[in-house]
This record gives sequence, C-alpha cells and structure tokens, in this order.
Amino acid sequence: MIGVLLFVTIFSFAELKLNKKPQESEHVTKTIFENKIPVVATKEIIARPYTDSTIKIVTNYYNKEDDIETQKNSLILFENTYLPSTGIDYQSDYDFDVVSILDGVVVTVREDQTLGKIVEIKHKNNIISSYQSLSEIVVKEGDEVKQGQIIGKSGTANIQKDMGSHLHFELTVDSKTVDPEEYYDKELG
Repeated sequence: MIGVLLFVTIFSFAELKLNKKPQESEHVTKTIFENKIPVVATKEIIARPYTDSTIKIVTNYYNKEDDIETQKNSLILFENTYLPSTGIDYQSDYDFDVVSILDGVVVTVREDQTLGKIVEIKHKNNIISSYQSLSEIVVKEGDEVKQGQIIGKSGTANIQKDMGSHLHFELTVDSKTVDPEEYYDKELG
C-alpha cells in the first residue's frame, strides 16, 4: 500500500510539473545577491548616439579605401584647408537629444574654441565615445551613465558653422579612431 501511495504521489507531482502553463512561470529579472550580480546575462549592443529616426549623416568618417564620392563627403573644409573627418556628423532640422551609446563613465566635459562643447565617455573594452558640437550638456565628469541616457543636445561648432545644429561623433577602440557606423548594433565583445 505504501508503494502505491508513493507512486501516486510522485506521478501526481510529475504531472503537475509537466502540465504547468507558461504564463504561470515567473522569470527573475532582478538581482539575488547584495553585490547585484544579474541573474540573467544580457548582451550589450552598441547603440547610436541619438534616438530620433529622422537624423541623417551629413559627413562620413574618412577612409582611404572608400570610393571617391564617399571620400569627398568625408572631408571638412576649415580655414581654407580640407581635413579628413575622424568621425560622423549627424544632423536634423532641429536640436536633438544626444545619448550615450553604452554604459560608461564621463571622463571629459569641456568647451573647445573650434569643436564646441564636448563630452567623452569611457566604456569597457577600451572604448571611448566623443560627442562634439553640443549646445547643451547635462552630465559632468565622473558621472556614471547608462546606455541611451541623454547627455546633451546637438549644436554648432566653429569648425562647421554652416552645417547648423548637428552632432560630430567619434569612436575610439583600443586607442584607434574607427568608423562608428561599422560598430552600431554589434555586440560588445
């Protein structure tokens, strides 16, 4: 009799587990330890430095391997001298929010006579993002920022005054300036 009762109990428990509906399951999305180790690992994807879908590229990153037309669109005229662009210029018809591409720490907030207001953020994996030509900055050195957090607004700079409100964005990986467009929407390794 005990054997039958034990079999029925085990069978009933197994049947309950198998018949549990998915909506009855709960996923833990918070941390379970005091040191805040996440329960579920998340992939970090490099985001664009803006959220507005109407933003367009007006100056490309200069790459000597690009075709002639792209190279022409990658030059900046400043004081009668053409300079290769070390970043991308994003523009809209109005000032737009500029956001952090990844979690990180603000390492520089300054104003440059030529480049305008600048914010630099250090991210893990030796990545530094530089946001230039800002009209407004809402972070300060030492601030920890989250991906997508507003750090300022687009603006103007003396180097490309005729461009109007824009963001000049540069990305450095392992101390080398790279084309940001090749890194967006990619997983941080």
